[in-house]
Amino acid sequence: MSNESMMCDLETGVCGVSDEEEMQVINLMEEEKKITLYYATDPICSHCWALEPVLNRFVEEYGHYFNVETKMGGLLASWEGFSDGANGIQKPADVAGHWREVGEHSRMPIDGSVWLENPIQSSYPPSRVFKVIERIYPGKEQAFLRIAREAVFAMNRNIGEDAVLIELVDQLGLNGKEIVHSAAQQSAQDMLEEDFEMTARLGVRGFPSIIIVNQEQQGIKVVGARALETYVQALQQILGETPRPKKIAGLSHKMKEGHLLFSKEIEVLYDVEKDAVESFVQSELEEGTYQVRHILNEFAVKRV
Repeated sequence: MSNESMMCDLETGVCGVSDEEEMQVINLMEEEKKITLYYATDPICSHCWALEPVLNRFVEEYGHYFNVETKMGGLLASWEGFSDGANGIQKPADVAGHWREVGEHSRMPIDGSVWLENPIQSSYPPSRVFKVIERIYPGKEQAFLRIAREAVFAMNRNIGEDAVLIELVDQLGLNGKEIVHSAAQQSAQDMLEEDFEMTARLGVRGFPSIIIVNQEQQGIKVVGARALETYVQALQQILGETPRPKKIAGLSHKMKEGHLLFSKEIEVLYDVEKDAVESFVQSELEEGTYQVRHILNEFAVKRV
């Protein structure tokens, strides 16, 4: 409040600014979000994993402007007939080196040896599990996608296998066996095909792709893992004005999401230098409420 609030007018009976109408109608309902952010992705997309720190910050700071809709893109139907000659990928073993390169560049931990030891045959099974959870337990699908990515990239687990998927879904407090069984039905594939149709309509050809669309169905597409400023500029173009960021919740609040939080994510989210991350965590979190791990030479923290 300004100092004007200390000025009281005997005529109007108002302390402060007294040029308002005596009676007014107000609406405290939140303004409906008229912008949609489509996130075209896949559970085994390495560049999507690399984008996590930036995308999380973008949603944390600017999510009050838009609704997020995550669409599965179908990166790998099967290895039969698959060929990505441009990237030198013809067989599962060819992916390992590519993944490690992405991990080293982004500092989001990626092992990659799953492609040598127990190759994923298709990204459709985890994608269908995502769709089933989205339908039955809306809001939980993002938590599943996150822990599935932690499992495949950092923990070297084959998220195309039913046993692994059941275990991951169980970790969310859901019935893994039941959900994975549902994900094997044609109805789950039909839901996945709907996502494929939508990503095709959005002109998606690579992952990650972020498409920000306004009420008039005009949008801007950003392809690949880009800097935060790129997404802010895209949002500004759609809004027609400079978007105002919200204050990011503290680390203790972020930890309530329950998944691992890697050093790179903390650095990007809170503007902390790499060598200051451990001391930042110690200053933000109560002793005994978190566990520190080192995964593929990267610092990580998780709620106990």
